[in-house]
Amino acid sequence: MLERVIEWSVGHRMAVILGTLALSLAGGWALLSTPVDAIPDLSDVQVIVMTEWPGQAPQLVEDQVTYPLSTELLKVPGTRVVRGMSQFGLSAVYVVFEDEVDLYWARSRVMEYLNGVSGRLPEGAMPMLGPDATGVGWVFQYMLADTSATLDLAEIRGIQDWTVRPALTAVSGVAEVASFGGFEKQYQIEIDPAKLLAYDVPIERVVQAVRASNQNVGGRVLELGGAEYIVQGEGRFSDLDDIRGVPVGTGPGGVPITVGDVATVQIGPEIRRGIADFAMAGPDGAVAQGEVVTGFVVMRYGENPLAVIERVKARMMEIEASLPAGLSFVTGYDRSTLIERAIDTLREKLVEESIIVALVTAIFLLHAPSALVAIATLPIGILMAVLAMRVLGLSANIMSLGGIAIAIGAMIDAAIVLVENLHKHMERNERAERPRGHWELVTASAKEVGPSLFISLLIITVSFVPVFALEAQEGRLFHPLAWTKTLAMAAAALLSITLVPVMMGLVIRGGVKTETANPINRFLIRAYRPAIRFVLRYRWPVIATATAALAITILPWRSLGSEFMPPLNEGSVMDMPSLFPGVGASQAKWILEQRDRAMASIPEVEMVLGKIGRAESATDMAPMSMIESVAILKPEAEWREGMTFDAIVAEMNATVTTPGVANMWSMPIKNRLDMLATGIKTPVGIKIFGPDLAVLDRIGEQIEATLPRVAGTSAVFAERAMGGRYLNVDVDRPAAARHGMTVEDVQLAMTAAVGGAYAGEVIEGRERYSVLVRYPRELRDTPAQVASVLVSTPSGAQVALGELATIRVIRGSPLIKSENANLNSVVYVDVRGRDIGSYVREARSLLEARLTLPTGYRLEWSGQFEAMERANRRLRVVVPITLAVIFLLLYMNFGSVAEAGIVMLSLPFALVGGVWLMWLLGYNTSVATAIGFIALAGVAAETGVVMLIYLDHAYRDRRTEGHMTSRADVDAAVEYGAVERVRPKMMTVTAIIAGLLPILWGHGAGADVMKRIAAPMVGGMVSSTILTLLVIPAIYSLWKEWEVRRLSPPLNRT
Repeated sequence: MLERVIEWSVGHRMAVILGTLALSLAGGWALLSTPVDAIPDLSDVQVIVMTEWPGQAPQLVEDQVTYPLSTELLKVPGTRVVRGMSQFGLSAVYVVFEDEVDLYWARSRVMEYLNGVSGRLPEGAMPMLGPDATGVGWVFQYMLADTSATLDLAEIRGIQDWTVRPALTAVSGVAEVASFGGFEKQYQIEIDPAKLLAYDVPIERVVQAVRASNQNVGGRVLELGGAEYIVQGEGRFSDLDDIRGVPVGTGPGGVPITVGDVATVQIGPEIRRGIADFAMAGPDGAVAQGEVVTGFVVMRYGENPLAVIERVKARMMEIEASLPAGLSFVTGYDRSTLIERAIDTLREKLVEESIIVALVTAIFLLHAPSALVAIATLPIGILMAVLAMRVLGLSANIMSLGGIAIAIGAMIDAAIVLVENLHKHMERNERAERPRGHWELVTASAKEVGPSLFISLLIITVSFVPVFALEAQEGRLFHPLAWTKTLAMAAAALLSITLVPVMMGLVIRGGVKTETANPINRFLIRAYRPAIRFVLRYRWPVIATATAALAITILPWRSLGSEFMPPLNEGSVMDMPSLFPGVGASQAKWILEQRDRAMASIPEVEMVLGKIGRAESATDMAPMSMIESVAILKPEAEWREGMTFDAIVAEMNATVTTPGVANMWSMPIKNRLDMLATGIKTPVGIKIFGPDLAVLDRIGEQIEATLPRVAGTSAVFAERAMGGRYLNVDVDRPAAARHGMTVEDVQLAMTAAVGGAYAGEVIEGRERYSVLVRYPRELRDTPAQVASVLVSTPSGAQVALGELATIRVIRGSPLIKSENANLNSVVYVDVRGRDIGSYVREARSLLEARLTLPTGYRLEWSGQFEAMERANRRLRVVVPITLAVIFLLLYMNFGSVAEAGIVMLSLPFALVGGVWLMWLLGYNTSVATAIGFIALAGVAAETGVVMLIYLDHAYRDRRTEGHMTSRADVDAAVEYGAVERVRPKMMTVTAIIAGLLPILWGHGAGADVMKRIAAPMVGGMVSSTILTLLVIPAIYSLWKEWEVRRLSPPLNRT
């Protein structure tokens, strides 16, 4: 069938050329229109259900909101895990789905189940879905800077919330804009309890009066004089005086008592649950620092991040003209910088590889038209792969372009062998008695090796099947690479039996130098002939030596460490320590500023964007004890000599120190992916499951004290599930009953006086600000002052709260976590200077020996280790299946179990060079190196196929001539097939290795991952080439000698 395709292509040359041109033009369009990103979107499909229940304690939120929602949402089809978080006044439930679930289908199903559970939630708790964004949707951060120094943080926050945020949210592709930092404006009514007592006005009446006096009503319509008039009654507050004038009772003589008589009415800040800080070193090294108002742009699911960021920046330029004088935008975190740097790196490597492969081809062939045929297949094949990417909806990123990059050397192999085979046929044709016509010669030479080459390229394609079997985060990372590698090789295979024969016939017309006239070929033959003769003389010792080399490779293999993935250098560092719970806003601000200032002092840091607490987004549930500061690094060209990313992080770790705070370093995208996938922000995490938060705390503290004994432990921090402080008001039921009050009456009075009661909102144009009624801060600062709060009884008397309840400080939970409705706590472990796999093995053994868990409690190792174990389990199943498929393809091509087995023997020997090179470079085994070995299997099999093609041809030719009766005849055929056709073999190997070298010496965004893929391939191709040139001929000679002996009389063994 493949031979017929070649014949058809040669016979319909114009159709092939026009088809290729059409595909190339379509590929050019795809190249310009394909979405661009730094890395594939690795986030799980998740739906966030956020429920605000203002003023409520975390334990109450967990019991009445988070737990009922979690148990109900576990029923949603396709759910993998449901994580819950309960904190002050807020519940968040993260429903993470299986890989193949569509986001919008998942959102609709979650909404269905919410409808069934909403009626069981407490009054005032209204669940809502988070934005339709992915876990890495935070693509852009900006700040509003006031250079005029005339606006305070509250005014700037108002501009952000009511001018900037709506305008940017309307940008196509933006799911939401989360405001953060500054102060939110609030109308505050601070009650004077002495005046309440003097006027005999309970605080509840003040709250009710304010609410009743702040509303507009409609009175339908009137028709007057033939015209229609809409009737409305206006009663909303417009300023502070409106609130002061609200009547709350009457005094002697019917004089009204107003809010202004019993309270101070003022504008103040809302309670702060987050602080934004900015730090930047000047030319003299002095650090400028201060609080800022910032916004995070969250991208909608499935959008092109580069395009979204460009649209946001364009809208910002439009908005800036309407901002107050002196107020302007300052760009903070910008994903587009990483995207452009990553794509530029890969494009540069693709160009370098193409040039190197083209030079290799030209040097080996020493014939420009022939080199042109081979080289032309590269851009055409790449364009075809890009077109297929566009059709499949893949974006251009580090991994998808990396797939093409590692395929470039192998893509040209078939064209090289086809062209070289035509040279050989043309050389023979000149000496033939009856020379064949030009196109007949082209067709014959292509049919001779084309089908086998097609199968060899198909083997490379099939060898990537295990990559498609990867799941979760590692699958989403490497599937684009597998797709593009597969598509590029498929394009090359198709071109090898269609376009290449046509171009050979059109371009290669004469002037081809004989092999003996080519100095490179003469050198290769002169060097290789003595080696092959030695191999054929000492076949078994050569095979034994190769086997010993394979056995010795176990030593470096056993010394290699293991990790999930090498880091992707994002060009920024994230400072993510966790403070002990219960830290106040002022102390949290001091710690944040101290750490940001230290990071900004490092010369390689351009700016530091400090963050502690939660932004106004369902995608952010950070408590006030969590710092998430991002240090944006300068371009590498501006770094000090010899500085690396790891060295910068090490310097930060030494410079940024806070007593009692464990340093934990990450990167923005990596952190969000880790938190979404496993709920862990460090390389290793231990989840502790059990029913009692206090016991979870105790176990966590034991682990925190034990793990520093393990080498490689940089920091250990156990969450304190019970680390918060509660001012507990326990109502004395008999005492309340004596005053004719219920528990609810006492609690409502306490809530209004201490926590504050919301009494509506003030609308100022498009802006809306809440109204809060409560006691002044100085009257509710201590338990004793809270106990003196006056509570009105049904009889009109006012009783101190301390007479109706016991007030004391207790320990409680500031943040409660759960997974699949089971309470859990987390121990974060930051590992440095050691591989993850060996660290977890040692740490697990230590904990098993020293830690005794109570009944009902269990540990679960998570973080990168969890993903690493999952990937290894998957590959152990799929790789053997893939090897079986490769063997089947080889058998279909050769029709011989023995020849298929000989090629398969090249695979374990190819591991030798790959392992040794990894060991020399100090690389750990990871999913990336596993991808490299999988790719190596395909190309190693291909080189084995090329060798067997020529050995078989030489053997058949000699047998046809009747010269195959002894071992000498066999060895002569093997020597001829191996030595005389050494040029195409070395061309294919050199093209593959040379094509990978730019990746191996590259640096920049994504280089660490691509190096781990290229290293096993380069090292493996070296050892595979040695095997192909030396060991396969020895094995082939032994096999054919046995075959000849079996079919012939006793042989002369000389």
